[in-house]
Amino acid sequence: MDERELVLDILLDIDKNKAFSNVALSKALKKHQFEDKQKRAFVTRLAEGVTEMRIQLDYIIDSYSKTKVAKMKPLIRCAMRMGVYQLLYMDSVPDRAAIFETVKLVKKHGFTSLSGFVNAVLRNISREKDAIVLKASEVPHIKYSVPEWLYDFLVKTYDAETADKILESGREERPTTIRVNVSKTDRGSLRHMIEEKGINVADGHYAPDALLMDGYDFIKKVPGYRDGLFSVQDESSQMAVRRAYDTYISLHSEKKLNDNRVENKDDCVGLTVVDLCAAPGGKTTYAAELISGKGAVNSFDISKDKTDLIEENVERLGLSNVTVSVSDATVKRDDLLGMADIVIADVPCSGLGIMGRKNDIKYRVQPEDFEALRNMADTILDNAVSYLKPDGILLFSTCTINPYENGEAAEALMSRHPSLKKLEEKTFLQGVDNCDGFYYCIFQE
Repeated sequence: MDERELVLDILLDIDKNKAFSNVALSKALKKHQFEDKQKRAFVTRLAEGVTEMRIQLDYIIDSYSKTKVAKMKPLIRCAMRMGVYQLLYMDSVPDRAAIFETVKLVKKHGFTSLSGFVNAVLRNISREKDAIVLKASEVPHIKYSVPEWLYDFLVKTYDAETADKILESGREERPTTIRVNVSKTDRGSLRHMIEEKGINVADGHYAPDALLMDGYDFIKKVPGYRDGLFSVQDESSQMAVRRAYDTYISLHSEKKLNDNRVENKDDCVGLTVVDLCAAPGGKTTYAAELISGKGAVNSFDISKDKTDLIEENVERLGLSNVTVSVSDATVKRDDLLGMADIVIADVPCSGLGIMGRKNDIKYRVQPEDFEALRNMADTILDNAVSYLKPDGILLFSTCTINPYENGEAAEALMSRHPSLKKLEEKTFLQGVDNCDGFYYCIFQE
């Protein structure tokens, strides 16, 4: 299948079926496995770029078309967005090719009568594209292609300069962050193994078991992946689990940590970790690796589709100390009451910290969603507290940068449970820190 044809299918899946962009792209690439790395890169760049810049693209098209984007047929709408994105953001594609290929797509799908309209709009945009980009950049939410309410929210929550950094980071190319499976190897050994294959690798900025990697093709072809030597996990998420684990050890043992590992592994014998809302299993598996088979992790999520993802990762990493089950975190489990040394509660949230990686989140979340998400999180956190042993550790985390869902939720939790003691709290901001936007708070019962 032609690359642009595939991108059109992906965009139609997102537009008509409301598919998540990362799911639609992954499904399409898996089905049509291009051997040519450049073709895969083209499909990914165009599909992700159109999704990322959709608000700006629609603003520009509406400025040149009598028929507004919202009134266009889905195929014409998606094809026009593709054409304009190539004109404005893909220097490797000549303007004439971007226009010709878009018109060809329209004709191929039976819209010959609209080919002249598409051609005319794209040619006008091509002639004035420098002025168009300049004009779009004068309106902040159009410049960053985010809903106006979201830009205003970020400015009000932080400030204009920080809001710009957060939104600019969504356009930046970042290396893939991986986490070393410390139950099987160490960071230096894995880094050397990967570098031998000509892949760029560097140590992480924050997390002791993190590596930053680029210059590779498929993640599954990277040395060590199939052998379970590493997982893909952002440093912010790694840090949350690592700090919860280290805090537990420091509070419950007089022994010192040596080389980021426990000197005496018997310190972890019998340690019980409970991970709520655990899919796809990054925190579950990291906890299991850190306790090195000497303790157990009880991991659950709300559906079999989600727990299948956890089990897949557990199996690949060769972990034998994880039990996975289907369970709703909002429903208190009597079998877990007072059972856990560490509880991990990465609660449902608005996802504003990972807009750069999942670029359709900004279109899906609405301000009115915050209250419902917070109510759900409060319920889950109350349940999490009930699972703690005396002196147990609770890790509360989210992938959002909304204080109402983060710090305010932490304060409310302590007001409902006065026995909780806050030990550590951290907010990462994308564009300010070298990682995703993320929040975590560590409590002791």
